[in-house]
Amino acid sequence: MRVLVLVKATHDSERDSIPKAEMDEMMEEMGKFNEELVEAGIMKAGDCDGLTPSSQGKRVAFDGSGRSVIDGPFVATSELVAGFWFWTVKDMDEAVAWVKRCPNPMPSRSEVEIRPIA
Repeated sequence: MRVLVLVKATHDSERDSIPKAEMDEMMEEMGKFNEELVEAGIMKAGDCDGLTPSSQGKRVAFDGSGRSVIDGPFVATSELVAGFWFWTVKDMDEAVAWVKRCPNPMPSRSEVEIRPIA
């Protein structure tokens, strides 16, 4: 089973306000976790550094044949993605077990979403 694992954004990640020392420690812990995923044959792709805040992004809105560009930042922080992985697991239970082993990707409360790939 292939899954997309999404690290949800927080107000801290959107403000890019996580102190450097704290960010360095979190990235070191996440790097170790990523190594475990690779060694176990779970991780197929992912971002090692996380995504930039949505203020640096753009969206393209489609309306029939029309296209319009929307500049970030995007307001619904809880609906934004701060990082991702593509994993291959035997089932959703295995994906959940791996996510539970993940270090907290943010300095405060955060969420990770798991979605099967069709």
